[in-house]
Amino acid sequence: MKAEKKTGADRTQPAVRDEWWSDERVQSFLELDTSHDEAPDFHILQKAYRGMVPEAFSRFIQFFIDAGRNLNEANMHGETILKIVSEHRNSGEYRKILEKAGAK
Repeated sequence: MKAEKKTGADRTQPAVRDEWWSDERVQSFLELDTSHDEAPDFHILQKAYRGMVPEAFSRFIQFFIDAGRNLNEANMHGETILKIVSEHRNSGEYRKILEKAGAK
């Protein structure tokens, strides 16, 4: 049976938005595994976008590029991370980070 998502005071683990991410923690996302049917660079970018605050995401993108990864790799639906991020209402900082890095 699927439980309903807890919100507000009912959450068991509060959201953390002001913690510092070390370079090692940020870089650890470069090592994430993907399933055989997922585009690996897209998967890593999506996980970083969903899991990092903008400051950490900005540093991650530089590590990602320095590692020779593909910022414009598309998912199985032909969507890039920039396209997906651009569709989210509160993603302005992330979109700017990606565009500045050359995402299309």
